[in-house]
Amino acid sequence: MKKGTKIIAGLAILLVVLYLVLPKYTYKALWYNFTDIDDYRIFHNRTLMASAPKAWPVHTKYGSTKIPADCLDSMMQYKPVAFLIIQDGKLRFEQYFEGYDTTTISGSFSAAKSIVGFAVLKAVELGFIGSLDEPVAKYLTDWNNPANANLTIRNVLTMSSGLDWKESYAGLFNTTTEAYYGTNLWSQIAGLKVTETPGKTWEYKSGNTQLLAFLLEKATGMHLSDFVAKYFWGPLHAQEDALWSLDHAAGIEKAYCCFNAPARDFARFGQMILEGGTFMGDTILAPSLMAEALKPATYLNDEAGKPVDFYGFQIWMMNYKGLDIKYMRGIGGQYIYAIPAKNMVVVRLGHNRDKQKMNHHTIDAYFYVRAALEMVAEGN
Repeated sequence: MKKGTKIIAGLAILLVVLYLVLPKYTYKALWYNFTDIDDYRIFHNRTLMASAPKAWPVHTKYGSTKIPADCLDSMMQYKPVAFLIIQDGKLRFEQYFEGYDTTTISGSFSAAKSIVGFAVLKAVELGFIGSLDEPVAKYLTDWNNPANANLTIRNVLTMSSGLDWKESYAGLFNTTTEAYYGTNLWSQIAGLKVTETPGKTWEYKSGNTQLLAFLLEKATGMHLSDFVAKYFWGPLHAQEDALWSLDHAAGIEKAYCCFNAPARDFARFGQMILEGGTFMGDTILAPSLMAEALKPATYLNDEAGKPVDFYGFQIWMMNYKGLDIKYMRGIGGQYIYAIPAKNMVVVRLGHNRDKQKMNHHTIDAYFYVRAALEMVAEGN
């Protein structure tokens, strides 16, 4: 056998061995390499119908301002696709990039976690769930075991579950990569165990949100997408259908990451947060429950032993120059801000965000707020 033929044969054997040995999800991960905001195209999805669409009222100052040049320069390095401002319940500004427009959907990444948190609270309001202090195992009986028996829904909502989920975004062989590209989320969640005391330490874990999705489905008898469509997407008068990516055909929603919608409709969640659970006068989520979701979990400690003043029930909290801001956040730089002092919602969607953080907030998260505040300042 010639040398070249031997090499080809050896490579063929190696590929066969790798195919037999490597976990199946790794092939998809290797093929697509990096996650992106249009990954709904590579997954199965469940549709949330826009059942009662209404357009945003247009602000009298719509079109009268633009993104400040210095802010725009900073923004562009992170590859934005949309930047939008709602003020006083009206569309004040929007700009799109890379061919995106008012109807183009893109992925939420972890901003979806906040939607799941709202859905769990709605299930409490409707009586599907008795209390946030009930054990998770009451609803997921197949998951009940001595290690997990005392874990409560509140622990999971506040990222203080103590579960042995390893949150990592680098590398091929990790829990989060398997969850994203794999086809059996239940197998991952079913194997989790509480290894640290719940309700003590905040530690960000996507598995918490995925666990909530399984719990919600068991408690309500509805798919997560169907529940959110009925109690949020329709009542919020979304204009476009949304997609929630699944682990496999007719499977479970990738609850921790993969809700897909356009900027104008993402803004509706921000307006609901801004109004404390209502939307244009209609109650979407009981204000008392929304208020509880938006309280920082200061009774928890972060990894440095400091009180958690930056996170509530699957939602982030920021203080910017004295302004109290609640926001939804995704790893690609998906931000939906509610800024009560300015009666304003800001949405930024795109491909990337800054890798550095300050006080648990990504650096770029601050300058989108800065840009929006400059744009709505008196005289603009």
